Amino acid sequence: MRDYWAGSIRSMASSNKMALVKDRVGLSELNDNKNNLGKALIAECVGTFVLNFFGCLSVMNLGDQSTAADLVLISLAFGLSVMAMVQAIGHVSGCHINPAVTVGLVAGGRVSIVRGILYVVAQCIGAVAGSATVKALTPEPYQGALGNTALQADLTATQGLGVEFFLGFVLVFVVYGVIDPNKANDKVPAALVIGLTVTLGHLACIDFTGSSMNPARSFGSAVVSSGWENHWIYWAGPGLGGVAAGLLYTHIFQAPHAEYSAVHAEEKEGSKSIKGSIIDLVKTQLKRLDGKSEDGLA
Repeated sequence: MRDYWAGSIRSMASSNKMALVKDRVGLSELNDNKNNLGKALIAECVGTFVLNFFGCLSVMNLGDQSTAADLVLISLAFGLSVMAMVQAIGHVSGCHINPAVTVGLVAGGRVSIVRGILYVVAQCIGAVAGSATVKALTPEPYQGALGNTALQADLTATQGLGVEFFLGFVLVFVVYGVIDPNKANDKVPAALVIGLTVTLGHLACIDFTGSSMNPARSFGSAVVSSGWENHWIYWAGPGLGGVAAGLLYTHIFQAPHAEYSAVHAEEKEGSKSIKGSIIDLVKTQLKRLDGKSEDGLA
């Protein structure tokens, strides 16, 4: 009998592990019409199209060619593009529009592997389309590198990899902080926070690596301009940074549910006690007034 129960327990444990693996891989999502995977892929494609179109268009200089590009303008264009898309399609796909974000969420168990792979493909297609549209709408003498990211001349590949690693890290780390389910009462809009983080990365690092933060964004520009020098850095850097951020936040910094519920419970109890005291005080005063009225009538 003991062997029977031990075997049953082992079988249940094995089944649970298999179910967990299937859930992480996400093959069932391909046949599940309720998860809106197709709609999410279109949203990711549109989102990266908008990012590459408006972001890279801001790099084009149709004025005095002797003047340097306006780094603040470029930074705001990329940040505002991300902010707009988070607001527009966040409810459809989560608005990753960045393979580094997708890989980071896969590493933390927030997104299945299959969905993650399909998201990255959709993002790359949208980025290429966005950059191709920039090329089509920009006069040839002003096209330059079409916004393609490149290392500063004196920067080594290792240094560039490090810069892009931390760009991917900070972005995904902030994304995790925004979507933490145990911080549901935070009132700061996700679109604003994520958009400003992208702006921060560009303001700080454009002079170093072009501040990609986003493998798909660099891929789109590289395809259209045929500029592939050090392109691997723009995949490896943000991707590894995203994975590191996802694992770090998930296993160390994720807000415990009990911590937040306890705080809110104390606040509610405190609010109830204050209301109760006020009600008791009012009732006491009313009783006294009633007593005085009866005495006066007698």
